[in-house]
Amino acid sequence: MKTVIKPTLLALSMTMGGYVMASSTMFSDMINVEQTESASTAHWQDDKEKMDAFIGGLINQMTLKEKVGQLDLQSGFRNVTGPFINESYEQQIKDGQVGAIFNAYGADFGRELQKIAVEETRLGIPLIVGHDIIHGHKTIFPQSIGEAATWDLDAVKLSARVAAKEASADGIMWTFAPMADLVRDPRWGRVSEAAGEDPFLSTAMAVARVEGFQGDDLSQEDTIMATAKHFVGYGLSQAGRDYHTTDVSEHELWTTQMPPFKAMVDAGVATFMTSFNDLNGIPATGSKRLLTDILRDQWGFEGFVVTDYTAINELVPHGYARDDKHAAEIAFNAGADMDMVGQLYINYLEELVAEGKVSEEKIDTAVRQILEMKWRLGLFEDPYRYNDESRAEREILSVENQNAARDVARKSFVLLKNDNQTLPLKDDEIKSITLIGPLADSKFDMIGNWAAAGDRKSHPVTVLEGFKHRFGKNVKINYAKGASYEYIISQEEIDALQGIGVPRITADDSSLEKEMKRAIAASKKSDVIVMVMGEEQRMSGEASSRTELTLPGNQQQVMEELKKLGKPMVLVVMSGRPNDLRWADENVDAILHAWYPGTMGGIALADVLSGDYTPSGKLPMTFPRSVGQVPIYYNEKNTGRPYFANNPNQRQEHYKSRYDDSPNTPLYAFGHGLSYAQFDYGDIRLSSEALTVDGELTVSVDITNSGNYAGEEVVQLYTRQHVGSITRPVKELKGFQKVHFDKGESKTISFTLTPADLAFYRADMSWGVEAGSFDVFVGTASDDVKKASFELVEK
Repeated sequence: MKTVIKPTLLALSMTMGGYVMASSTMFSDMINVEQTESASTAHWQDDKEKMDAFIGGLINQMTLKEKVGQLDLQSGFRNVTGPFINESYEQQIKDGQVGAIFNAYGADFGRELQKIAVEETRLGIPLIVGHDIIHGHKTIFPQSIGEAATWDLDAVKLSARVAAKEASADGIMWTFAPMADLVRDPRWGRVSEAAGEDPFLSTAMAVARVEGFQGDDLSQEDTIMATAKHFVGYGLSQAGRDYHTTDVSEHELWTTQMPPFKAMVDAGVATFMTSFNDLNGIPATGSKRLLTDILRDQWGFEGFVVTDYTAINELVPHGYARDDKHAAEIAFNAGADMDMVGQLYINYLEELVAEGKVSEEKIDTAVRQILEMKWRLGLFEDPYRYNDESRAEREILSVENQNAARDVARKSFVLLKNDNQTLPLKDDEIKSITLIGPLADSKFDMIGNWAAAGDRKSHPVTVLEGFKHRFGKNVKINYAKGASYEYIISQEEIDALQGIGVPRITADDSSLEKEMKRAIAASKKSDVIVMVMGEEQRMSGEASSRTELTLPGNQQQVMEELKKLGKPMVLVVMSGRPNDLRWADENVDAILHAWYPGTMGGIALADVLSGDYTPSGKLPMTFPRSVGQVPIYYNEKNTGRPYFANNPNQRQEHYKSRYDDSPNTPLYAFGHGLSYAQFDYGDIRLSSEALTVDGELTVSVDITNSGNYAGEEVVQLYTRQHVGSITRPVKELKGFQKVHFDKGESKTISFTLTPADLAFYRADMSWGVEAGSFDVFVGTASDDVKKASFELVEK
């Protein structure tokens, strides 16, 4: 297979009005850029005249109270992720006070709720039923950061497509995904739900997920509405602490944060979700600039905006609203159409209309946007179309879906280190394997966080089960848990921490000592040691930030003891973030990062560790050497005193941008990922040494698989502009191709660059290009590339 991301993807998503603009001091010519197809034409197969007539007539029949009810989103009782503040939502549905509901999956349960809305209210307006379908519904795929590590848009789109089929058969028609927050701080728990640190890759992943969830026609019964979240800047929460404030310059906002969201508008995403953070002093949920001026007026978004969980209420503790009533006024006038859980719209909007602080005309507009989505989902035609129990029985956890989850999982694994070809484990050479670690036989952890409807008890395949299935006939598996991710603290400290959700704490270390001894004994009997270490799934995700990135509990202590045995050691890491793996990198023979791999994770890991499948994942986020380097990312800018540790001609001066106790470089760079295959890159060939404003440049490189295994390689294209009207990053991802190579096969891989790919927000905030010299890089990782140079010239 071959996944190709053209360099123009990001450039097209960020052009203003279809043009790359030029300042008077740069190019005088306007460069036309083809606009994308409108969302309603591409994704919403409307009879618009019929829809407008129906919805207009319906709104004319509605009382103000019924209109406000359409703006209210209430929570059911399943998988609640915040304070459960309303136990009477069913009565509110009967009263016409609920337009949508979430945390309420199940074809039968959804039918019951829909029946109340359709058959027991005056106008019979059906409900939208939503749920957090983040990386699968019942068949769980890898965590989102793991899916991003595939660098395979077909795989990511398939994951979302399977999730949509299962969810839509189980009473759900709306998901709160994809999360497109760009992240640079691995302490933040929601890294696991993101696509990493790069705007180009994040944009591509976000669009693939929207297309997977919504398909080509939202009216088809096996599609669900997607949500672009969190708008915007949430991923830059200060100190890596969830819900914290963000302070983002205009250049940073438009260069790194906005591209995925603009691209999702162009892809026809149905809904947007506001973010919890304040952005430069204004909470996003109360920002008219974001929700109206940019999203609606500038970008032309046609769906509706929902807040995050109680985000309107939180305008008060933010210090932006005097009280709940004031918060409702601010959020609604800013452009937040639907209130998630907080009930402030149903409590105050009628009163605010009477006082002239909110216009009923604006309420009508918001109601129309919500009713249009109900029309496009086909709910007015058949409100029970998502409540077919027979379809649910056929679709959910089907063999086809589980096979898809297995394939995406093994594509997501990143081989970080593999000294002396320790991997793969060949069953014709190894007689026994010791498998240890708190995650080696944990069904609960396999599917990770945000697997809201996933079964944690029976369906996930653990690593131990996968090993027994793959190696059991020929290789003896000696299993011992061996280590724990529990924090060992005093009982007094435990008592002080009760009630704040700190995961896995214990005051008893006697059982840990016994487990470690079992692991040592088992390892003495085996040829190789495979350690499945990492974080309990609850240690990442919403409200799960950490101040340390090391493996928690006594896991490293156990690894240090096992190292003394002198046997080959393989570390499989499961977590939702980059971890501090310095000791492992220095002492372990091979390291495979598996994120949280999902329902079929154990089988997928056995596939890769045995060599039945060659790993092809690449890091979507930089792995620091320690938390002290955070934030660290590949597309940083240079300083006036750059420090190049690998440059032998540079004097080792003290007064440089450097650390006293660590190299500047990361432990593993963005784009890093090894293979059992061996990919040899030739030098870059350019079709010309100059690129004109109306031309294009072909960048080619010959690649040969000289190894003993077939495999896929992610060929990465980067550029660097040497001088600009603002300082420019040292590298920027502009394209990638995922290409399969047979053993011994050679291929020529080519990319096409145009001036639009080199455009950026210049000093005056205009979007365009500037003449000058550029480097272009092609390689296997951001820090392992070939380089060539060219000039961008006016004519």
